[in-house]
Amino acid sequence: MGNNPVVEQVFVLFLTMIVGMIAAKQNIIDDHARKKLSELLLYITSPFLVISSFNFKFSSDMLVNAGIVFAFSIATHLFAVFLGKLLFAKYPYEKQSVLKFILVFSNCGFMGFPVLEGLFGKTGVFYGSIYVAVFNIFIWTYGVMLFSKGSRQSSVIKALINPGIVSVVIGLFIFLFSIELPKPLLQTLDMVGSMTSPISMLIIGAILANTNLKDVFTGFEVYYGTVLRLIIMPLIAILALTLMGTDRELLRICVVLVAMPAAANTVIFAEKYEANSLLASRCVALSTILSIVTIPLIMMFI
Repeated sequence: MGNNPVVEQVFVLFLTMIVGMIAAKQNIIDDHARKKLSELLLYITSPFLVISSFNFKFSSDMLVNAGIVFAFSIATHLFAVFLGKLLFAKYPYEKQSVLKFILVFSNCGFMGFPVLEGLFGKTGVFYGSIYVAVFNIFIWTYGVMLFSKGSRQSSVIKALINPGIVSVVIGLFIFLFSIELPKPLLQTLDMVGSMTSPISMLIIGAILANTNLKDVFTGFEVYYGTVLRLIIMPLIAILALTLMGTDRELLRICVVLVAMPAAANTVIFAEKYEANSLLASRCVALSTILSIVTIPLIMMFI
């Protein structure tokens, strides 16, 4: 393990997740605390991490790469939407909506940022934030319509004005104009932003603690969705990016984001819109547990 930084980083996140599970079992992180930690992550630490990751002098190469990631993110989400319609058409709404959701939306924010930061530093978060900006637009439009059977049209303004995208806009402004932030401000952004990784894994651990692990490993649908999420989608991404002749580091960053487990939002959306929340929690739990093995394997395959 000492010779493989991917395995090391994922293992560190796994251990932090275990801490979150223990804290939840001991009722240190209850439902209320978990909700508040999620809000802290969404509105403060993650935006701070994104803004600090844009603290580079303007580079035309980085701008071009950011455009590639942006286009890749759009293509990936659209492809997953199309693939979900083909593969899950025969399932009833309650299951179909969950399976489509986990295929389209990876945990690219909560778990993606910690992995990117550990493997690629600020450069990884810089490109990852571009990918996540597209993710946020899709999740507040297609994601909402998917669970609400299309009966409720999500506001485009709501999809565009959220902490994830606002922080990217601020970061891009700093990057494009090579704005030098005052050292105390930059250190504050770095220090608070660095809390994103441990908080995100504590939250995921707390979510898993409330899942009956015996039930997680039963049911064909859970394995079907998980294999598509953790193996098929990353392999398709590798093939597409390789054929495009994408730069090696950029390819690895993009694949990491696609290789993430099912988005934690799956359970929240399923509960809110009365879909199969049990299936959602099992898919999130199983894909998160198995990703500890699949992410290093995918990266070693590259």
